[in-house]
Amino acid sequence: MSTKRDYYEVLGIQKNASQDEIKSQYRKMALKFHPDRNKSPDAAEHFKEISEAYAVLSDSEKRKIYDTHGHAGVDGRYSTEDIFQGSKVNFEDVFGSGFESIFENVFGRGGGFRFGGFDFGFGREKGADLVYDTEITLEDVLRGKREEIELPKYIECVDCKGSGAAPGTSMRTCSVCNGHGQVRTSRSSGFSTFVTVQPCSTCRGQGKIIERPCSRCKGTGKQKGIHHFSFEIPPGIESGEYRIKGEGESTLNGISGDLIVRIKVKPHEKFKRDGADIFYDENISITDAVLGKKLTVPTLEGTEKIEIEAGSQPNTIIKIKGKGLSHQGSRGRGDQYVRLVVHIPKKINKRQRELLEELRDILNQEE
Repeated sequence: MSTKRDYYEVLGIQKNASQDEIKSQYRKMALKFHPDRNKSPDAAEHFKEISEAYAVLSDSEKRKIYDTHGHAGVDGRYSTEDIFQGSKVNFEDVFGSGFESIFENVFGRGGGFRFGGFDFGFGREKGADLVYDTEITLEDVLRGKREEIELPKYIECVDCKGSGAAPGTSMRTCSVCNGHGQVRTSRSSGFSTFVTVQPCSTCRGQGKIIERPCSRCKGTGKQKGIHHFSFEIPPGIESGEYRIKGEGESTLNGISGDLIVRIKVKPHEKFKRDGADIFYDENISITDAVLGKKLTVPTLEGTEKIEIEAGSQPNTIIKIKGKGLSHQGSRGRGDQYVRLVVHIPKKINKRQRELLEELRDILNQEE
């Protein structure tokens, strides 16, 4: 007897639910239980469970078999790969162009996902990721920056235009898999038929065979080169790693890897950062602290006037509203905080000493 929960129960819908209701409920639950949003330890497993339920119920043929025979009918006719691969279009209908990224972190990488111990790339191999390091200033964090780079990577072969076949020739369809890139084998056991799908070993999952490889790229369709590329570094960004989809190495008939940009925000000679706020130390004299003074202090955009009140104590903080950094991903800015550092001279001349002693005597008399 199957230990799986009823698919309708998993999605929380009635057995007569329409396809629109199934799609709407799945999207709501998928976004709720995706591990990027839900940090509970069982979120990933629950996400997989509702995804399997949707893969079956969103397919009219699989749903009819499930309604008639239950899990035994579906599991007996379809492999786990068949369930998901055949329903790819239904997932894309729910998530649109974000389909692959929704599943990537939960089920794996390569344009498909892992489920039930299988790796599903929908027949596509993913290229290698590339890494690019860059340093930016606090001024760049405030305004954002457009980065222009020359990225060493494999680019399309100039001779075969990426096909891998020698110029003037073409590839032929693999006779083993008939161009599908996969080979299916069936095994019957009682009333059930088990189907196994594996990449074709003859064409290495490509569906086509190169009879005369290109001499320049040796049939890979790629050659070493320089990729000129630009991207935007948004305002408010923190030091860390950021991923740009599809800008890594590409593969023949596959999907490109990603470009991982490692950003380091350089220390500033005047300011220290805490999120969107910045801090600045202003040195003042004892007399300025006692008597008060108007000062002009630097900001990331120029200067700003502040007023030191008479009797200000050491480490007094003065806030300049809205003169901090941009908030990452949202509007508005942080603040700038000016800390008053009272400078006490280590050496004074005779006249200064006399005046300070006179001041001390006056203050003591007032006390």
